[in-house]
Amino acid sequence: MSITALAQQSTIHGTVVDANEKPLTHVLVMVADNNLHLYSDSLGHFHFNVAGGATYKMSFSRLGFKPLERVLTVKSAEEHVHVQMKIANNQLSEVQVKDRFADERKQTESMNVEVVSADFIQRNLGGSLMGTLSRLPGIKTIGIGSGQSKPLIRGLGFNRVVVTDKGIKHEGQQWGADHGLELDQFAAGEVELIKGAASFVYGSDAIGGVIDVKPALPPAANATGGFVDLIGKSNNNLLGTSVNVFSRKSNWFFDSRFTYQNYGDYRVPTDTVQVYNYPVTLNNNFLRNTAGRETGLHLNTGYISKNSRSVFYISNVYANSGFFANAHGLEPRRVNTEQYDQSNRDIMLPSQQVNHFKVINRSQLAIGKHLLQADLGYQHNFRQEFSQYVNHGYMPPDYPASMTIPVDLEREFNKKVYSLNLRDKLTLNNHEVTIGFNGEHQDNGISGWGFLVPAFNQTTAGIFAYDKFKLSDKVLLHAALRYDHGKLNTFRYTDWFPTEGENLVRADNLKRNFNSLVWSLGVNYTPNNPFSLKANVGKSFRMPIAKELSANGVNYHYFSYERGNPNLNPEQSYQADLTLAWSTARWNVQLSPFYNYFPNYIYLNPTADLDYLYGAGNQVFNYQESRVSRYGGELQVRYNIASALSVEVLGEYLYAEQLSGDKAGYTLPFSPPPSALFNLTYQPAKAGILISPYLSVDYRITAKQNNIVPPERETPGYHVWNIQAGAKLRAGSRLLNFSLQVQNVLNTRYLNHTSFYRLISLPEAGRNIILSVKVPFGRSNSQ
Repeated sequence: MSITALAQQSTIHGTVVDANEKPLTHVLVMVADNNLHLYSDSLGHFHFNVAGGATYKMSFSRLGFKPLERVLTVKSAEEHVHVQMKIANNQLSEVQVKDRFADERKQTESMNVEVVSADFIQRNLGGSLMGTLSRLPGIKTIGIGSGQSKPLIRGLGFNRVVVTDKGIKHEGQQWGADHGLELDQFAAGEVELIKGAASFVYGSDAIGGVIDVKPALPPAANATGGFVDLIGKSNNNLLGTSVNVFSRKSNWFFDSRFTYQNYGDYRVPTDTVQVYNYPVTLNNNFLRNTAGRETGLHLNTGYISKNSRSVFYISNVYANSGFFANAHGLEPRRVNTEQYDQSNRDIMLPSQQVNHFKVINRSQLAIGKHLLQADLGYQHNFRQEFSQYVNHGYMPPDYPASMTIPVDLEREFNKKVYSLNLRDKLTLNNHEVTIGFNGEHQDNGISGWGFLVPAFNQTTAGIFAYDKFKLSDKVLLHAALRYDHGKLNTFRYTDWFPTEGENLVRADNLKRNFNSLVWSLGVNYTPNNPFSLKANVGKSFRMPIAKELSANGVNYHYFSYERGNPNLNPEQSYQADLTLAWSTARWNVQLSPFYNYFPNYIYLNPTADLDYLYGAGNQVFNYQESRVSRYGGELQVRYNIASALSVEVLGEYLYAEQLSGDKAGYTLPFSPPPSALFNLTYQPAKAGILISPYLSVDYRITAKQNNIVPPERETPGYHVWNIQAGAKLRAGSRLLNFSLQVQNVLNTRYLNHTSFYRLISLPEAGRNIILSVKVPFGRSNSQ
């Protein structure tokens, strides 16, 4: 006989709800032992049949809710189960969104372009924006103390480099080596650098390159907040802050910023400086009277919609700083060192004050295939240089009481600039055509008991057409043509004191008109492999400035007498640029050679004449023209050893030679020597509580510079170590950004060939520890 026993069948009924007892649909219910699975219905109900008297392990899961398990022993024919699930609050790891704007910008321009982000500026903060950018190959600065500097691109600077701020050409007193740029680096959102001539778009003065300073992006919609930047530097005891406050509804926004920096005299790694063979001792290595104060006020406001925007940018930047007391004027021996050394933070004579006020409106409108843009700008640059009155040459021994000019006002420059840029970018099939107009008018007044450059006004206007033609997915062609007209008027200046019985005329009325036609051709080749190529050839120009035409006075900073040449022609330049790039997952290599030829380079030529009318036998320098050949290049190599570890080499080389004139065979002033920067960076995604930490070490080797032009001196080579470190730290829902730099780690004594103070063999600043913190606040810190 066989006996079959059938187990009793039971049914499990259940309901799944959320924390508020609302039914949950589509919850996956699984019974592990029986391999059963089903989903809850629209009312949260489910049911299935099982054998009675057994124990079952049940699991419940649904996206957005915490998984749940239940163990149930079936004791009756029907079992009822009530399940409540809780919402899962999962915190995702940090997500980084990166755009390819910088890469695409490089790929679509035939010029050598570098795009510098705000993060780069934060990580490499220098004494000024130009000092911060000098880490890049091909970019150097003419340092003026600890707080100011002027840019050099491939050895060209002053009025051969255009600096634009929010689309408008920044106009200060850029012709002077001791005149820094009145730009607040905390207010820069991004900086684009063009190495090489770019006159076909930017007009006169872009013969050496362009530094385009762009504003921060408008705040995100419905955001209110800001940032507080704090900075401190050990070398000159700098303390500073920059406070940013922004708000935006859907279309209207404002973005404001206040910056203040206060610094003392800076230190150099030497206790004695030779000022034209006169030894000057330094008190505790401080350069007396190099302290300064800087403030910046900024307000950006405007309207943004899908197809249009109009933004006003208002800024006022003010700086008050001292000149190294022992290197100004003709009597460095007369400096009262005891009085200067009482404090390292006071600003005494000689000193300078500069105020730069700026109003810019940028408007854009997209209509069909047209993108219309208009930039309107007004600038007022007011600069004063103060010094104790000392009679030179035939100047009276005592300052006359009848003079209306203050006794300590050596020079004053008062410049007002009105600018207009118009552009229409048209996209038509494979063509992207830009047609534009640039116009500018300057009124330049002078005052002070010293004279170097006369008052003048200047008007320039230019039109251009620039076409980018997409020949294929791999080849992009460029062609540009531009015509410019300029007019410069300088005004008569007569000495306020007699020389041998008469007041001499230092500068007479002068009217000059200039015309120029320039062009550019380029190609981008980007195949579907690691290799890419860019090439560009073209012609550029530069109008001679008032100083080159009509200067006639002592430059006390250089102990020289400078004399202009009213017959100078517009400077012409022919250039060829090539960029070869190779990029893989681990390697990134870029080589950028260039060649540059000037038929009539304008330069300041030292002569055998000496001046005794206005100085103490200073050498006379005349502006002349010469044929010049220049070539060189930059090399950038980056290798990713691992995901968080990389090495980089940045190298640069420049050779310049005058081919005609009195200095044939010599180089050009401020020609930087070859140099290379070796970098090792460790940057993991996270390290404990630190987010995106980094540790970076720079080792810069600079060769000696023996290729000079008098009165320059040969500069020995040197090597310097720098360290950068930083991280983000979460404080609640916000990220604090910390960065630390140690510049000149070993306190190395070295001379910078492009420094303003190189003529007196003044070494660069000693060890400098820089700490900066960026603290966000508000409902949203997204910009």
